[in-house]
Amino acid sequence: MQLTQPSVIPIGVSDGRQRAVIDAVLPNVDNGRFAAKCVAGEPFHVEAHCFAEGHDVLRVMLQWQREGEARTAEVPMKLKWNDEWHAEFTPPTPGRYRYTVTAWVDAFESWHHELERRVDSEDIRIAARVGAAEILAAAGRAGTTHAQDAKLLREWAAALEAGAADRALDAVELKARALDPALAEVAQRHPDRQHATTLSPGFPLVVDRLRARFSTWYELFPRSASPEPGRHGTLRDVEAQLPRIAKMGFDVLYFPPIHPIGRLQRKGRNNALVTEPGDVGSPWAIGAEEGGHKDILPALGTHEDFRRLVKAARAQGMELALDIAYQCAPDHPYVKQHPAWFKWRPDGTVQYAENPPKKYQDIYPFNFESEDWPAMWAELKSVLDHWIEQGVAVFRVDNPHTKAFPFWEWAITEVKRQHPEVIFLAEAFTRPKVMHRLAKLGFTQSYTYFTWRNDKQELTEYFTELSTAPGLDYFRPNVWPNTPDILHESLQSGSDAQFRLRLVLAATLSASYGIYGPAYELKEHLPRNPGSEEYLDSEKYQIRHWDLQRSDSLEGFIAHVNAIRHAHPALQRNDGLRFLSIDNDQLLAYMKTSPDGQDIVVTVVNLDPWNTQSGWLMLDPALIGVEDDQWFLMDDRLGGQRFRWRGHHHYIQLNPWQAPAHVMQVRRRVRSERDFDYFQ
Repeated sequence: MQLTQPSVIPIGVSDGRQRAVIDAVLPNVDNGRFAAKCVAGEPFHVEAHCFAEGHDVLRVMLQWQREGEARTAEVPMKLKWNDEWHAEFTPPTPGRYRYTVTAWVDAFESWHHELERRVDSEDIRIAARVGAAEILAAAGRAGTTHAQDAKLLREWAAALEAGAADRALDAVELKARALDPALAEVAQRHPDRQHATTLSPGFPLVVDRLRARFSTWYELFPRSASPEPGRHGTLRDVEAQLPRIAKMGFDVLYFPPIHPIGRLQRKGRNNALVTEPGDVGSPWAIGAEEGGHKDILPALGTHEDFRRLVKAARAQGMELALDIAYQCAPDHPYVKQHPAWFKWRPDGTVQYAENPPKKYQDIYPFNFESEDWPAMWAELKSVLDHWIEQGVAVFRVDNPHTKAFPFWEWAITEVKRQHPEVIFLAEAFTRPKVMHRLAKLGFTQSYTYFTWRNDKQELTEYFTELSTAPGLDYFRPNVWPNTPDILHESLQSGSDAQFRLRLVLAATLSASYGIYGPAYELKEHLPRNPGSEEYLDSEKYQIRHWDLQRSDSLEGFIAHVNAIRHAHPALQRNDGLRFLSIDNDQLLAYMKTSPDGQDIVVTVVNLDPWNTQSGWLMLDPALIGVEDDQWFLMDDRLGGQRFRWRGHHHYIQLNPWQAPAHVMQVRRRVRSERDFDYFQ
């Protein structure tokens, strides 16, 4: 019978001898279309689902390299269960990397595993000869590069051949020689990988610095920073406030746009269409005869003042974040210089921005379908380049969902190619899929729906989503209880307890959070109109003077909460969040655990700002690493109390006027109910 050869290789088969199957690699974002994210200096964990037919032994390796570098590093993956292999690597510095998995059926390991189960003498002798051939092949792969390994393997192979032929040698002794663990380790260093299966080109990974994962933001308007009522604030005035803001525990100081403000169609106080003398306009109406996006409003100061402020902030452990708002006032120089970058209406006017029923007559959006789009893209990116040259490495981007997605993918990739330390926060209060797309395109962090998540079920569902895959792999939330645009109705009561509890939620549920600073410290709560989320006398349209020395300021409370965040690694991540059962819908309970399990923080918040609430908290001792009958101490870092707990159920009572929450560190070394000394 004559065998026929196939005339073509079957579709999808590059080499039929590649028996290893790589069924999945996690994490991956849209099968590698977009990058996963991690932080430099921290382990990045990869899981691969790999198997082959039959019972042969698989070897699986995790490979990774920095983009642009030739060297590929490799880490063995370990089988846990159900064909799931695990390994991790630690990228040393920020930048773009790639990782992949390679797997093969390992002939030596398969032989070794099979021999361990053999008991028949003749089977052992035959297997020894088979092994000798495999070992000799490994010696050849070791070659002259690893001459000592090659010598040991040749000697081992010869000994097995001789032993298999020597009938005087007991088969048990021969088996022991064949299973020599030290020599097996040498053979394992030189596997036959010619039929390995490798996923190519692998998966992209963006590695950021720590502040991309853990950051605490404070927003202020520099023009309101003057200590003297009635005087326009300056960058020098902001500099004087740096020690106070740093003392509160903030590491990012964020400014709304600081550029010249348009005069044409300028908005008056409370968004009035007609201005009065002295009205300063909205900072988001960018551009006037003094310049545009690369310029500073002269009343604030100069570029030299700005660079000085950047340096002073760094000395206080903070960074400046600038608002990037790609839009123009009617008198922005771009409007005359590049009319093709805007949409023109039949009446010869430019289409201003609208978000019905809101109208922004003082703002012209860019036309991303312009015929001159390449030049526009280049100019918009040059705005980022300009401020990076001034020392800025953090940008909050205004309404990125209203600009073309291809632009963001290109611009962010190009910026981070040269400056991998740069952080982009997307201010995109829009549909979930759009928010996630922006994160995939490269935005480091994103605003969230936290402002509108207030009851127990909403908070539990939303933060469970934010702290689990697949979103966890690329979407980093930055939660804000208020912004200059948003005064949620829950804060409009002015309740001190409400402001405190929302701050605790933001600071402990999310690794990154921010506040619109002076307004939050002083519990600004009056809306422009009933049912509105706009502030009355909004700082967006006028200069405000804030009495930061007021006795009812939340400054001290905010500083205390931020100090707790900085002291606890568990609160500096999103992947260790777990909600706990408590039998009162007005009490929200959750715990966060650091990756090493050493830091555990349990938070219970009273969501009712008016009434004392109580309930029984369910905490399985196994979750915190103690036995059911073992005492442990709960150290409330917020209120200063200490509770001795044992077992599964624990009584909680919170008076919102005294403390809206417990933020409790678990201390496990408590010897008894009577003797509850504990150790750091």
